[in-house]
Amino acid sequence: MALIDVTPEGLRCALGGFYVDPAASVDRAILTHAHADHARPGSVEYVCAQSSLEVLRARLGDDAKLVGLEYGERRRFGDVTVSLHPAGHVLGSAQVRIEHEREGVWVISGDYKRDPDPTCAPFEPLACDTFITEATFALPVYVWTDPRVVAKELFDCWRSERTHATLVFCYAFGKAQRILAHLAELTDEPVFLHGAMERLTDAYRRAGVSLAKTSPLPESASHKDYAGRLVLCPPSANRSPWMKRFKSPQTAFASGWMAVRGQKTRRGYERGFVLSDHADWPSLVKTVEETRAKRVLVTHGSSDAFARYLRESRGIDAAPLGHLYEGDEGDT
Repeated sequence: MALIDVTPEGLRCALGGFYVDPAASVDRAILTHAHADHARPGSVEYVCAQSSLEVLRARLGDDAKLVGLEYGERRRFGDVTVSLHPAGHVLGSAQVRIEHEREGVWVISGDYKRDPDPTCAPFEPLACDTFITEATFALPVYVWTDPRVVAKELFDCWRSERTHATLVFCYAFGKAQRILAHLAELTDEPVFLHGAMERLTDAYRRAGVSLAKTSPLPESASHKDYAGRLVLCPPSANRSPWMKRFKSPQTAFASGWMAVRGQKTRRGYERGFVLSDHADWPSLVKTVEETRAKRVLVTHGSSDAFARYLRESRGIDAAPLGHLYEGDEGDT
């Protein structure tokens, strides 16, 4: 039997008695990270990276049974040995390394990136026999600029507008905090946060991540009180009644999808900043090579195209595993 098989509940390791990022309630879930399409409520027990505990409590509630493992700590489950290793995606994100005496070593990457990010541990390449990789941006058009350069562009855009508010739309978990961490290196001026971002941002601070100063949006402020201010908000707030408090704001979207010409216009934003929490095309190829895996299974995004590229151009035994996850809001 394969060490990992795909079931209606998600990726299952029968020999270990657990699921990885299950789509339904199970007895034991091993989580790669706390995004909603990977960490769903209702399971009996969750095993996760120690550094993800704060954000998982914010996501799953105080009653969830969470078991935190330090990166690299080995734990026996059934007939397999499991360890979690940094994925570089968001705070507490992890690759799941599973070892069995007959089936060898499998690594489930979850979502990952290779670019520098001050809010989480950097990605750790792992040698393995079978590698399960994401493929959100697995097309050659996606090549990221240094995120520190992008953060400076965002900062300059904000500082150039002193008459109206600047609204930057971004995912509430991961992207917002990453922007705040980069801004902390550039300014002491506080940033307004949409209410959907406050609890998760507080969780980052409790985890020891250094972020720019933030303030909740005042309920009774007039249009002029927002002049020259930066507001971070989730994409769901765009064109909603919530925006009526701002008069002619400058709007922008921070996402990897902004690398494609015309996306910011199609999505209704004035500016676009190419900032993604997923690996770009060169990083995906580099990561597969570094694993030295004999077999690569591809999920999420352009899985068919990436698997075909690995087979035809790299001579790797690769196949799509299917679209198991919905993707992060604002990045898909």
